Amino acid sequence: MTNQSPFIRINAVSRVFNGGNGVHDLSLDIPRGSFVVLLGPSGCGKSTTLRLIAGLETADQGSIAIDGKDVTSTPPSKRGLSMVFQSYALFPHLSVAENIVFGLKVRKTKKNEINTRLTDALRVTGLEGYQDRKPAQLSGGQRQRVALARAIVAGHSLCLMDEPLSNLDAKLRHAVRKDIRDLQQRLGITVVYVTHDQTEAMSMADIVILMKDGRIEQVGNPADLYLKPATAFAAGFVGSPPMALIPANALPASVIPDGLDANHLTFGIRPEDLILSTKLGQQPWGIPATVTGSEFLGAETFVFVAIPGTDGATARLPGRVEISPGTEVSLSWAGAAAHWFDGEHGHRLTPTVPGTSAHVTKITSQPDTATSTL
Repeated sequence: MTNQSPFIRINAVSRVFNGGNGVHDLSLDIPRGSFVVLLGPSGCGKSTTLRLIAGLETADQGSIAIDGKDVTSTPPSKRGLSMVFQSYALFPHLSVAENIVFGLKVRKTKKNEINTRLTDALRVTGLEGYQDRKPAQLSGGQRQRVALARAIVAGHSLCLMDEPLSNLDAKLRHAVRKDIRDLQQRLGITVVYVTHDQTEAMSMADIVILMKDGRIEQVGNPADLYLKPATAFAAGFVGSPPMALIPANALPASVIPDGLDANHLTFGIRPEDLILSTKLGQQPWGIPATVTGSEFLGAETFVFVAIPGTDGATARLPGRVEISPGTEVSLSWAGAAAHWFDGEHGHRLTPTVPGTSAHVTKITSQPDTATSTL
């Protein structure tokens, strides 16, 4: 993080709705100028957290400070922030320019300042030449840029974004995602961004805050969450395809870390770290599995396997791989690639793992051929 005082400090905040949903005893520091993503499944409390920062929800307990000022009871309009929502919230009868500066006119900002801010906002959002169009004449991506421009002209150093790209198709999401990140870095503003899409979180964030059931599961940069997930939940949520989580009692006893009980232990392995071999029985610690299908995606192939007593696993292999459903394989991995979690509570363990590297014949593509057939 940083040695400076946090720009946003959330201290022991709870907001609980009927039925128990909400956030519980939440404490969080957000550095100035950072791009922070609140990530998690529906109902985990990420939007509630954003609304608490915005002042759209009132905390049952705890305090919230922005830029050193306690804003726990301060109305949204006095918190010095702007918001971008999932819905563009544009006035259909107003032009792009009129939509962008609407808030400035309501606050009776001077005309020359409005024009200066509008010109700057149109430039940084790539909307120059579109200022006279109505929202109906714009694409979804352009409409979202208008919403961004409206937030920019407000001149606030904090911008809150609540799933702003969920109404866009995949190609537009990728483009606007880059635009938002570029704008944040260029303007030096602090962004708190809510999404359930881990691809957005991994590609945009300086800091990811993964939430579950109204509590923080893990905080870290994207690499931390991917390479060192703090819990089995984090391991299974971050990554596409997700990490395979396998009860350790389905593994050969020789790979279980010393001093741990396989009946209360979960093994995790990323798809790219799985090694598939048709040379059955050649590695004493391989896991027997059966191929159930595969997907060729151009640069890589996903191979899906069934493992008795588990939910199965996915292997990510480079290039094009041809393998028939029903093929019997053995799964292995380099020892350092293994992740271990407490089977009851899901907490990450860092045991000393016995040597589990072995020479195996990988299923992989050949560099000089278009396919590899087993």
